[in-house]
Amino acid sequence: MLADALLGGCGGSSADGAASMAAPLSNPQPLPAGALTAASVSVAASAVGSIGAGFAGLSYEKNSMALPRFIPGNAALIAMFRQLGPSLLRIGGNSVDTTQWAPSGAGQTSGEVAPSDIDALAGFLQASGWRVLYGVNLATSTPAAAAAEVAYAAQSLGASLYGIEIGNEPDLYGGKYFSSWSLADFEQLWGQFRAAILQAAPDVQLTGPADAGNIGTWTVPFAEQVGSGEITLLTQHFYRGNGQSASSTVAELVSADPNLVADLVTLKAAAAAIGIPFRIAETNSFYNGGANGVSDSYASALWVIDHLFTIALGGGIGANLHGGGDGDGYTPIADSAGVVVAARPEYYGVLLTVLAGQGSLLDTTVAAGALNVTAYAIRPVAGGLNLVVVNKDSTQNLQLSVTSGLTVNTAELLLLTGPALDATSGTQIQGATVTADGGFAPAAPYTPTIAGGVVSCYVPAASAALIRIN
Repeated sequence: MLADALLGGCGGSSADGAASMAAPLSNPQPLPAGALTAASVSVAASAVGSIGAGFAGLSYEKNSMALPRFIPGNAALIAMFRQLGPSLLRIGGNSVDTTQWAPSGAGQTSGEVAPSDIDALAGFLQASGWRVLYGVNLATSTPAAAAAEVAYAAQSLGASLYGIEIGNEPDLYGGKYFSSWSLADFEQLWGQFRAAILQAAPDVQLTGPADAGNIGTWTVPFAEQVGSGEITLLTQHFYRGNGQSASSTVAELVSADPNLVADLVTLKAAAAAIGIPFRIAETNSFYNGGANGVSDSYASALWVIDHLFTIALGGGIGANLHGGGDGDGYTPIADSAGVVVAARPEYYGVLLTVLAGQGSLLDTTVAAGALNVTAYAIRPVAGGLNLVVVNKDSTQNLQLSVTSGLTVNTAELLLLTGPALDATSGTQIQGATVTADGGFAPAAPYTPTIAGGVVSCYVPAASAALIRIN
């Protein structure tokens, strides 16, 4: 019987010989219910990219600072961050350009940021081990006010301050903040803010332009204009599409995204031309807060794995997933006025990516017929191989064989699972949920079969597997 043969293939282990000669596995993977499709992944030794420290970051609106969210006493949110970190928090979004610096403000006041808010953020960052890319108001403030805010932030945040972002999505300011607006207008205004900021805080690193789109007509010319002498990081925003569009479905979310690939090619060339890195500093599934029942569904957990690895393969040094609140759209961590409600499905995809570790991305080939399957291989500095396989087919389980060219001594497997692609709850990693206080206690990893250097296991329908090979 086919099922019996496949079960036998995953039920024994041998580093060099036949499975029948091996001792029983310590934690064999159960046979998934339903149809099985043979698939393979082969990993070459050539590096095609890398994932470094702080790659998977988060992004929040500037008005978050008016909430008791980023405070040193928010233990649950700190624990959630620590599961993913240390990494980079970006404070920005549309509200950055409607938030005023209030040097004598009381703090936690809508529409303004006071010294006590920055001090609270500093405590949060110290407790979580994260750093911050901090945005200041360009559209409705003044160079002097921005400079004073940055000077205070630099003093309070210290080494936790990664860099400063001036404004948010300036390519959309026309008709919103200014009746007449062009790239030249932006570059002139940005230059005035930059000069004032550096006079007040000479050692801060500046980033930009944080455009919503318009890479060819805004981001690239801006990079050419300012060069590496004025910014140390080129930043861009990216969303799959409009969350209010009928086409923003689960099926679209888990399909390939050629627009992202094309944008990364352009950004990589623009950043390389001036000798600096680039980052997708604000991103998520669909803009306008996401698509209800899609951006908050289990599909987002599988999507975000592909999304992050695509950015890494495209040359980006990281991505910041935008979120906050407890609405029906996107956010990795749902919270109510700063109080953690739950880890959303997307959080689990980010967590699995983080668990895959840092290192060189290796050239990886997937053979799974017409199924919607992707795979990514990381070679950690310490050696071995970490492989992530994402099976987005909703009915077909994979009987997977992995060839890496390595001498394989041990292998273990963690599974990311959910009830269905459109489910908004029930996501787990190795049978465990992330609790509202940030706790995470997965079951013991499965032990795949090893025979002749080939690792064999199952990747169930609509799941992702992290396979660690040594």
